[in-house]
Order: sequence, then structure tokens, then C-alpha cells
Amino acid sequence: MTDLAAIRRICPPPSTGQTTPIDWNAVETELGMNLPEDYKQLADIYGPGEYCDYINIYHPHAATPWVNLTGPMPARIRGQLQHDSDQGTHPVPYPPQHLFAIGVTSNGEYLFWITDPQQTPDNWRIAVNEARGPLWYTYDGTLTEFLTAVMTGQTTVPQFPRDLLDPPISFKPSTAPPTDYPQNPPRPAVDTETIREWARANGYAVPPHGRIPLDIKDAWEQANRP
Repeated sequence: MTDLAAIRRICPPPSTGQTTPIDWNAVETELGMNLPEDYKQLADIYGPGEYCDYINIYHPHAATPWVNLTGPMPARIRGQLQHDSDQGTHPVPYPPQHLFAIGVTSNGEYLFWITDPQQTPDNWRIAVNEARGPLWYTYDGTLTEFLTAVMTGQTTVPQFPRDLLDPPISFKPSTAPPTDYPQNPPRPAVDTETIREWARANGYAVPPHGRIPLDIKDAWEQANRP
């Protein structure tokens, strides 16, 4: 069984016809680099959305620029990593120019391709940083291999919550329709500590660490819509 087939078995994708075709030539031209084939197949099948109510893989058709593969976040995050490396704020285990952000978790960890060597994207490995700390985790395999290993419990990422695999394991498609990159993008993602503070002030029981329950995130979004 291939890794993509394993992901589809563990975490069923949306029904056929619910995803929008992707012009990969245009995406790769805009990024100035070729992309791993396993990622392109995953994005074609699943579309934009969230795995296990926690892992959001960047997608060319994401509803907001903050989780869009061709949006501002990969370059912005790389710039922050370069600043951290230059200032010694947090150790960065790889040259920042070889790290391309490919996803984000509900807790604020980022997933990266280690794009070295850049000419062989199908061999790129995966790195995960700590949301508010120095810890890094490296997975010696592709994105789909990483997701398979995580969702089957074969790999435990120290930064991820212990209840990540509580059933059901599912994929939640983005509810907003794909849009072009807006001239005035919506406000960026809010730090999870802000949501925790709001939840406590409004009588919700929220864990101090790890995944914020989906009903609390939904309530916060409803209460803080512009």
C-alpha cells in the first residue's frame, strides 16, 4: 500500500468532485521551484483543509493567504527563522534558506520541507518546530510518509498533543470557497494563548497545553468575527 493510499484509508478525503483542479505549472512557476509529486497528489485529492482537527497543510486554493502555498507565510516564516538564527534567539537546525513552510497546526507549530537538494523535491524531508520554544523534530521521509506515520501512530511528534489520534481521525475541508490572494487580506491567525484566555474568561474549560477543542475554536471565531 502506498502512503497516499494509506492516508485515504485512515482519513477519507472529500467526495469526488468537491475539489478544484490545480494548475501545477502556474503554481510552480510562481514559487520558482518544482514541488514533490506526493504533495501535489495529496493536494489534488483532498483540497484545502485540516487533518485530525489539528494539521493544516498549505494549499494553492486555500481560502485565506495565511494557509496558502503561494501566499505570504512561507517567506515571512523563513525571514523570522533567519532572524532567530542571526540573533541566536532559538536554534535553527537547518539553514533557513532550505526551510519552506508547508503547514501549520492549531497550536502554532509549523511544518517545513527541508529543500536540500532543491533539484530533487521528491527526496525532501520534513521538519516541525515548537510553537513557542526551541524544540525541533525531523522526519526522514516525504510529507505523505510523515502524515501516514503520524496518523497510524508509528511516529510520535513531541510537539503534537497526546490526544491527536483520538477517534475519529478525519479531514475537515475548508468551508470558505477558494479565492485569489486579496489586496486587503484578513487578519492573521491569532495566537492560541489569546483563544485560551478568551475561553477561560467566558467560562470554558480549556486545557493549558496542546489542542484547543474544536467547539471552543468555533465559539471564539463566532464571538470575534469583524
